[in-house]
Amino acid sequence: MMISAVSVCSITNQTMLLNYGIQATVSSDFTSPKFYQNFMHLPSKLNAKNSASRNHIFLFGSKSGNVTLRTVVCAVPNEQDDSERCVSHHFADDSVVIHPLDDENSQVPGFTPQLQSDTDIQQTFMSQGNQESLLDKLKAGQLHVLAMEQWNSSRLKMCHWNYLVSATNLIHYLALKSLDIEHIKEELSSLGLMNLETINPYVLSSLSACIQMLNNSKSDSLHGYTNSGEVLPICKSSQNRTKGDLAITAMMKKASSNRNLLLGTLQGQRGTHIMVTVGQEVVENDTHVAVLIEAGATIFRINCAHGNPDIWNEIIRRVKKSSQVLEKPCRVLMDLAGPKLRTGKLKAGPCVLKISPKKNAVGSVICPAKIWLSPQGAGPPPPHVSPDVILHVDDQEFLSKLEVDDSVRFCDARGKQRELRILSKYAIFSGVGFLAECRKTAYVESGTVLRMKEKRRKYSVGFVIDVPPAEKFVRLRVGDLLILSRDSSDELDESTSSSVDAHRITCSSGYLFDSVKPGDPIAFDDGKIWGVIKGISISEVIVSITHAGPRGTKLGSEKSINIPESQIRYEGLTSKDIMDLDFVAGNADMVGISFVRDIHDIVVLRQELAKRKNLNLGVILKIETRDGFENLPLLLLEAMKSPNPLGVMIARGDLAVECGWEKLADIQEEIISICNAAHVPVIWATQVLESLIKSGVPTRAEITDAANGRRISCVMLNKGKHIAEAVSTLVTILSSKYNKTKAELKPLLLSSHIN
Repeated sequence: MMISAVSVCSITNQTMLLNYGIQATVSSDFTSPKFYQNFMHLPSKLNAKNSASRNHIFLFGSKSGNVTLRTVVCAVPNEQDDSERCVSHHFADDSVVIHPLDDENSQVPGFTPQLQSDTDIQQTFMSQGNQESLLDKLKAGQLHVLAMEQWNSSRLKMCHWNYLVSATNLIHYLALKSLDIEHIKEELSSLGLMNLETINPYVLSSLSACIQMLNNSKSDSLHGYTNSGEVLPICKSSQNRTKGDLAITAMMKKASSNRNLLLGTLQGQRGTHIMVTVGQEVVENDTHVAVLIEAGATIFRINCAHGNPDIWNEIIRRVKKSSQVLEKPCRVLMDLAGPKLRTGKLKAGPCVLKISPKKNAVGSVICPAKIWLSPQGAGPPPPHVSPDVILHVDDQEFLSKLEVDDSVRFCDARGKQRELRILSKYAIFSGVGFLAECRKTAYVESGTVLRMKEKRRKYSVGFVIDVPPAEKFVRLRVGDLLILSRDSSDELDESTSSSVDAHRITCSSGYLFDSVKPGDPIAFDDGKIWGVIKGISISEVIVSITHAGPRGTKLGSEKSINIPESQIRYEGLTSKDIMDLDFVAGNADMVGISFVRDIHDIVVLRQELAKRKNLNLGVILKIETRDGFENLPLLLLEAMKSPNPLGVMIARGDLAVECGWEKLADIQEEIISICNAAHVPVIWATQVLESLIKSGVPTRAEITDAANGRRISCVMLNKGKHIAEAVSTLVTILSSKYNKTKAELKPLLLSSHIN
C-alpha cells in the first residue's frame, strides 16, 4: 500500500478541533499538482466518547489512485501533560505503530498514542461526519494550512527575506488546494461570504476573516464553545514574521511591489504591461522602437536564439534612447535559447521575389500587388502603407525623376515584360519612397533593370539590388515520410531526397536521436505538423506524417520539434546560454530561462548569477513543458532563495504541444493561481492577437483572449507586419473598464389580440 498522506487532528471533549497537521510522504511532494489528486479532505470534528481529550491520527492509503481510510490511532493526554513526538513508521492494513522522531515539526503535544482498529474509528467517522458545521470545516482548513506551514518551516527559512511572506502564502495555498473544499463552496456562497477561488493571494487572512465573521454572526456559542475572538497562533516557523505581514492589505501590497520590481511601474490607469518581441527589424528601421513605445509597449523582448551580441547591443541602445526621448520608461527581457529542439537550416533558395496580384476564381485580377520602391538604407515604408513587396533601387537619380502615374517597365527573371504604375510618393528618413502597383505576376531578382520613358524617347534606368534569398522549406502532407538527420552535410536542396521518396531535414541536437523510440508522437512548428516515429538509427529518425494542412504544411528552418511522450533529459543551461548570460547580465533588465524543468535548473542559474554578482537581474521562468508545470511550486520556492526579482511566463505554444491542446486552458489557469498565491507576476505569451499582427484583421476569439490579459501582469506580442496596430489595439482592450449600464427596455406587454 502506497501512503499518500498522514493527517493529524486533535479533538477536545467539547469536540472542537485544536490541532491539525499533514505530512507528505517521500513518494509524493506536497508542492506537486499530482499530490492534489491523491488527497482527501478530512472532516474536522468528531464526538469523543471518552471524557478526556483525544487525538485522532487518520492514515490514508492509496492503491491505483483510490484514497481510503486505512488506520486510525487515538491518543490521550499524559498525566503530566508532557509533549510527545510521534509518527507512523511500520504499519499493516489494520494497525499502525507510533514511535518518537527527532523532527521537531512532527510534534503532537500532550498526547500518548493508543492503538485502535480501523473498524471502530471508521464507524465513528461515518456517523459523526455529517454533523460538521461550516464553521468547523473552515477552522479545520485554517489549522491544516498552519500545520503545512509548520511542516515546511525549514524550506521557508531558506527563502530570501523579501520572499518569505510570499513563500508562506504559497504554502498556505498548496495546503488549501490539497483539501477537498468543493462541499463548502456552495455553503459559503449561500451565505454571501468569500469565494475560495479568489483568495489565493491571501489565503490565511481570508480564512481567518471568514471564521471571525461566522463567529460574530452566531447568536450563541457553538456547542458550548466560547470564542474569544483571537486569531489562531502563528507557527514557530513564522516567528520572524509579524502578524500584519499576512493581512490582506499587506499581501496585496507585496504582490504589487513584486510586480513593479520586476516589470516596472506603469504610467496611467492601465494595469497590464505590453511586451513586444523585436529583432533585426529594429536595426534596419530607426523609428520602429519609437513607434512601438508611442503605441503603448513597455517591455521589449530579445530572443537569444537569433542574432548576435552586436545586434542585441544595437537593439538595446535604440530602446534606451527612444525611452529617454519619449520620457516613457521601458525594460528589456532577453530569453536564453535553452535546449530547445529545432529543425536545421535548409539550403538558401534563389534570390528572387515573387510579385503576385490577387485574383478571383476565374483568374481575373481583383487587387493589384503593391510594391514599395526606395533607395537602400532608407528604412521601411510608413506605418499606414502595407506593400506586398519591397524593392531597393540603387540609383537616386532614377528615383528623383519618378512622379505619380509614371510607368516603370522591366523584364522579369523569366523574360516576361512587366510594368509598374506609381500610385503615390512619400518623404521618408533618407530621400523619397514610392508605392506602385503591378497587375501581372512577376519574378524580380537582383540586377533587374527598371526603365522609365521620358520625353524625346529617352529612358532613365535604375537597378534592383539586395533581393533576399527565398525561404526554403519542405511541404509535408499526411502520409509523407520525413527523415530527420543528425549530419549537417544533409543540408542540401530538397530535390536531392526525391529519389528515396522522402523529405529530409536536419536536427543538430543529439537529445532527439538518443531518447526517442518507434511509436512516439512528434510535432513540428508548435504543433502545426504531427507525425509518428517509424524507425530510428544512430544518425536518422524516420517520421510518418499524420497531421498537416489539406494542401500540405510548410516546414522550414529553425522550427520547433516536440516529443511529448519521450523522456528526454535536457541540461538546464546550455554552454551557449552561459556565454550569452555574460551579455544579458550586463545589458538587460530581465533574463528568461527557457524550458526550465526542475530545481536543478534554478540552482545552476543562481550559481551563474552569483558569479556575476548580479542580484538585481529579473528572472523569468518560462513554463513550456509538462515537468515545468508539475514542478512549478518547487521551482518558485527554489528561485525565492535569491533576491532577484521573479516572474513566470506561460509559453502557450510549446506547453499546448507538450501537455495537450484540450488541457491548455486548465493548465494556464492553474499556473496563474499558483503565481497569484506566490505574488509572482505572470507574462502571457504565444499567439496573442496573432491574426491582427500578421494580416491586420483580428479574429473575434483572439480579441476575447486578449481581454483576459487584464488579470495578469504582462501580455507578450510576437513581431509581425502590423505589430504597431496590434499594440494600440491591445492598449485599448487592456485599458477598457467594463461599466454595467442599466438596460433601457420597454415593459413587456401582453397582446390584447390572442389568436
